[in-house]
Parts: sequence; C-alpha cells; structure tokens
Amino acid sequence: MGGLVRNPSLTLGGLLVGALVLASLFAPVLSAASPLAQDLHHPFGGLSARHPFGTDAFGRDIAARVLYGARYSLLEAGACIGMACTAGTLLGLAAGARGGWFDQAVMWAMDILFAFPGIVLALLALALLGPGLVNMLLAITLFSIPVYARLARNLAMSLGGALYVEAAVAIGASPARVMFAHILPNAAGPIIVQCAASAGSVILTAASLSFLGLGVAPPAPEWGAMMSDGRNYIGAYLAPTLFPGLAMTLAVLGFNLLGEGLRQLLDPFGPIRTRS
Repeated sequence: MGGLVRNPSLTLGGLLVGALVLASLFAPVLSAASPLAQDLHHPFGGLSARHPFGTDAFGRDIAARVLYGARYSLLEAGACIGMACTAGTLLGLAAGARGGWFDQAVMWAMDILFAFPGIVLALLALALLGPGLVNMLLAITLFSIPVYARLARNLAMSLGGALYVEAAVAIGASPARVMFAHILPNAAGPIIVQCAASAGSVILTAASLSFLGLGVAPPAPEWGAMMSDGRNYIGAYLAPTLFPGLAMTLAVLGFNLLGEGLRQLLDPFGPIRTRS
C-alpha cells in the first residue's frame, strides 16, 4: 500500500499494462474460441458463458477477438515507438552534440514534420505507400520521430556542459564515446518516460487508421477494425463496438498512467511531451 500511495499512477498504470500484456500472451488460454472462426447460424449472439461478450455479424466470438486484438495493439505500440525512439534519439543526440549547420538542418526537418498534425501526416504517408499494417507502422513512426529528436537534442545540449562530459572530452574521448557512454545513459530517464507516454497515442492512431480501412485489414482481430465492422449495427447491437472500445480505453489509460508514474519516478522536473 505504501508504494500505491507514493506513486498511484505508476502502480495502477503498471497493473493495467501488465493485464494487457498477460491478456495478449495467454489469449488462447483465456478463450477457447478462435478469433477468426465464423458461425453464420448464430450472428449477434447475446452474452453467455460460451461467448462472454457475445458474437458479431459473422458469429465470431467477440471476447476472443478482443483478447487477440491486444497483440496487435502491443505490436503497433512497440514497433512504432521502438523505431521512432531509435531514429529520433540518434538524430537528436547527434544534432545537440555537434551543433552548427547539422543541428539546424535536423531541427528544420523536424519542424517541417511538426507542421503537420500527426494523423494528417500519417494519412498522407499511407496515400503514398498504400494501406496495410507495415505501411501504417512506418507512417506512425514518421510523425513520432520529431518528439524524440527534440527531446534528445535538448538533453544533449543541457548535459553537454556537465563536468563529467567536459572531463571525458579533456582526456580525449571521441564524440561517439561521449555521446553513447556519457550523455545517453544520463538522458535515458526522460526518453523512457516519453516512450511510455507516447504508447497510448500510438494505439489510438493505429486504431483510427484501421477504422478507416488503412491499417490492419479484416478479418484480423484489431480493435479499430473491429469497431469499424460493428459501426453499421451500432443502433441495434452495441457489443461489437463497445467491447473493443472499452479495451482500447483501458489500454490507453494504462499507458498514460504508466507514463505519468515513470515521469514522477525518473524525470520529476519535466512534463510529458506527446504528439497527437
């Protein structure tokens, strides 16, 4: 209870995210039904012991599809944040450490990307690349890079004057060693906070794109695609839209709370920066 009182955001966020991870890992155990198996004789089935969340228009078990959909959401968040964090951090650290024309060029490029709302930039990228899961991940990564680049650049510039960095430079350490051995480890806290804080917005954006038919294609059990399938029946049967929407809400809430809790723990003086 002491940890919960001291940092309730971290505790509750960790529990929600942990439940999401466990649901994705143990989906076959938690639901015996296949997320793709159709039963056209029993569409729009009500809640029952066999189908706790009912069935959709094709007789597919909604509970199984929600559980397996957690895998897609974690894949989307992990892949996009991993690529964006790696690319943005390297660019930002290099820009902050080197300065001069390189710093200006990188920041101008990031400003151009920042000029577009994230979802609009993703739609533009998908219009050029075409719909699909891989292209959607690349599109979301593209508009997420500037957040990490700016954060890493500011951290590199602020840490560049630290005594341990100046000492490393004085004894002849190479710029790469200074960056990776001295600046990056001390900048890791705020970057980790940013990763956790961004996961919720990535899940929402990916679900929005799949809802529009530009991401994961049916019949894959992705939450946004499931809500898109159920929107035509929302007036008569709410379950196909309600349960994936609730799952997505809890996932986003969990990552937001986790990000806030990690900020209090690792970066107590800086606000969480998000891009929507």
